[in-house]
Amino acid sequence: LIFSLGIEPDVQLTEYEMSIASQLVDPSSIKVAFSDVAGQAELVTELRQTVILPLQKRHLFTGSELMAAPKGVLLHGPPGCGKTMLAKATAREAEARFINLDISSLTDKWYGESQKLAGAVFTLARKIQPCIIFIDEIDSLLRVRTQQDHEATAMIKAQFMQLWDGLSTDTNSVVVIGATNRPKDVDTAILRRMPLTFKLGLPDRSQRREIVSAVMRLEQVDESVDTFRLAKLTEGFSGSDLREVCRSAAMVRVREMSGEEDSLRPINMEDMLAALGKMRESRVHCGMVGSSSPALD
Repeated sequence: LIFSLGIEPDVQLTEYEMSIASQLVDPSSIKVAFSDVAGQAELVTELRQTVILPLQKRHLFTGSELMAAPKGVLLHGPPGCGKTMLAKATAREAEARFINLDISSLTDKWYGESQKLAGAVFTLARKIQPCIIFIDEIDSLLRVRTQQDHEATAMIKAQFMQLWDGLSTDTNSVVVIGATNRPKDVDTAILRRMPLTFKLGLPDRSQRREIVSAVMRLEQVDESVDTFRLAKLTEGFSGSDLREVCRSAAMVRVREMSGEEDSLRPINMEDMLAALGKMRESRVHCGMVGSSSPALD
């Protein structure tokens, strides 16, 4: 099992660390790259300078706490804007092991076990550093503390913060990256431990054009596809919305195929507009977009 996780045989893991190690991802197996995250050039540059470089060139920053990688990074913004993709791409480029932490794995019905599992997250990360611990929807685990918190939940939070602080006493090659679309719900003590904060908003027109081009770059696309027009028509769409439009447009060709055909025609502008109209209709029904959206004609 240790070999299958990509961990060196001389690294000894406890029972709790082995449990967390099941969520470990080797950087070479991560398929997401920064080239897949279109429209975020400035953010990618800063991540490379402040997170990736200190992890890759650790020997250059030995002895300098100021030049070390930050203990925590917070990515926040609306759903579907690429927060998870950025975290994975960062781990891949930094060649850092990636713990995609499942919050449910920290809960146990037996008293005291949850705290041991929370501790194992950090002890494991130290043993296999450089390592990135990614917590999606971090507000669900580390939300603002109240008197109504269950005792076990409060103890997990306290244990998590205590061990997180302990990272600064080591040669730190462990970074916690959290993602949320509700940053105000995250406890202020957690925010203090995440000095590097990035807001990912909905893409603007030029970013939407970049995203569509990036998603379609490996597909057969007809010359009729006008990315400028598509970017104008998709005001208020997130990156994942645009990807779904492109996927739906690609599937239009499949529905038109006869049983005798063995190849697909290129995606054309009519396919894109049909997919966009379908997406627009579903968003209207869900109350996600108003009547002021650009018309498709």
